[in-house]
Amino acid sequence: MKAITRAISSAMQDCELTHMDRQPLDLERARQQHEAYNQALRELSVELIELPEQAELADSVFVEDAALVFDEIAIITHPGAVSRRPETSSIAESLAPYRPLQTIEAPAILDGGDVLTIGKQVYVGLSSRSNSEAVAQLQQYLDPFGYTVHGLEMGKCLHLKTAVTALDDQSVLLNPDWVDADLFKDYTVVTTHPDEPFGANVVRVGTTLLYGAGYPRTQASIEALGHTVRVVDMSELAKAEGAVTCCSLLFN
Repeated sequence: MKAITRAISSAMQDCELTHMDRQPLDLERARQQHEAYNQALRELSVELIELPEQAELADSVFVEDAALVFDEIAIITHPGAVSRRPETSSIAESLAPYRPLQTIEAPAILDGGDVLTIGKQVYVGLSSRSNSEAVAQLQQYLDPFGYTVHGLEMGKCLHLKTAVTALDDQSVLLNPDWVDADLFKDYTVVTTHPDEPFGANVVRVGTTLLYGAGYPRTQASIEALGHTVRVVDMSELAKAEGAVTCCSLLFN
């Protein structure tokens, strides 16, 4: 397995914020947390493709939003925040050796954080960063490979994967206050603890789940189901509305 990651921008304090108030951000601590995240991936046998800092692009550490990587194809997004659109060119260049590329075009907007893929089902959160035109374009690109794309209404959080991620191909971890659990009735639904609303974000790395620190009750529920959890502290990156899924593009 490979993962694209990118060093944190020295301008990260100026990141886009949608649902959170701006807080002082300790850049050095954020970089330490990001390196610990990278190290966790390495220890899980992931080969990293580490991109250099883009100092002028405050949110560029969040590489997930710039592309979607499927087994057959990679799709370069058209981010909803105008300031983030320059991030996509270097991601496209990095993915070109590994996948054929397609691109989401205006009037569609799409952030990768709004896209959850479980098997051949692709769920797109219709948010301030992603719209129905993107759903139509994704379906067109993915039709030849047998995927079905679903647009989901949501709110109260930045991205769909802030509210729901997959624990495996049969179960999801979900905050029912931020996305309707009935939309995932075909799966076993594990809900976040009420006191841990941001605890629905996990990264599947083989048979291990990479998970942010600070959600012990939700973590206990996940582990009780037999999942192996590797915890990393993402608290400083969370001030920029980031989480574990945001900081890597994983692919085989």
